[in-house]
Amino acid sequence: MQFMRRVILISILTVLSGAGTTFGQPRLHGSLMDAKYTGKLREDALFRFEPTVSTSPINRLYTGSASRYATGSALSAPSGRADRCPWKLNIVTTVFWIGERAAANNPVPNDKSSWDSAWAARYGGYDDPAPSGRRDYRPINFVPRQNPFYVALPYNDIEGGHTKLEAAAVVPWFKETFARDGQTTLKGHWIAIRHADRVCYAQWEDCGPFRTDHWQYVFGDERPRPNLNRGAGLDVSPSVRDYLGLGGMDVCDWRFVEYREVPSGPWALYGDNNPFVIARRQSDDRIARK
Repeated sequence: MQFMRRVILISILTVLSGAGTTFGQPRLHGSLMDAKYTGKLREDALFRFEPTVSTSPINRLYTGSASRYATGSALSAPSGRADRCPWKLNIVTTVFWIGERAAANNPVPNDKSSWDSAWAARYGGYDDPAPSGRRDYRPINFVPRQNPFYVALPYNDIEGGHTKLEAAAVVPWFKETFARDGQTTLKGHWIAIRHADRVCYAQWEDCGPFRTDHWQYVFGDERPRPNLNRGAGLDVSPSVRDYLGLGGMDVCDWRFVEYREVPSGPWALYGDNNPFVIARRQSDDRIARK
């Protein structure tokens, strides 16, 4: 009897020691297993995550195919098409600028952005908001190396170096633009800003005002939450301010748009991050090679 027990025990241990082994391949241990599979498992989880349905579910805004990114949820995912992103109306809008120092109503200095630790250096310098320091919708002291038409909205899809799990279900263009865990899908996306009879176009380059977690407003139909700037829900650059004729605190409408919808204008002139500039350079290179 004891002999049989030993045989059974040895058999069990043999099976357990072989767990995780693939025929013809060595078994991966500890950190090797983590390094090989953790990233993939997290990316799989991104596309399975179902955010908690708020009092203002996104399916009241978007009429695209339900559960495109998260299945089985009462929350329908956005379709990714800009014509399904309606205007956000009467949003209190404030002005911020690259290089802005921290202040009572701006607790975080703007030499860095949520996605670029060298934002001011990459831009080329201080984006002086004073009218005397600007000409043709840009600072007069240097040619900006990033698009001077930029905005901030109060959501960040990255936290602690990882992509937030709800991002796959709430960001309309997530599936088309997701590259890897920890790389934002938001930076550089275009929005249209409307004030009176003028419409300006700018790229999303930072997060705020004040919050980085309010996807229910940015992608849903909630209103901005109260804050020190009268519930402001949009920060715009001095270039946007000047083009629209805004005061330091004003009211605008805004909506997401795709690059193909953006007309030519002063927002198409500058910036290594600007698809208009990139397209012109590529065209010039092709002509030069002929």
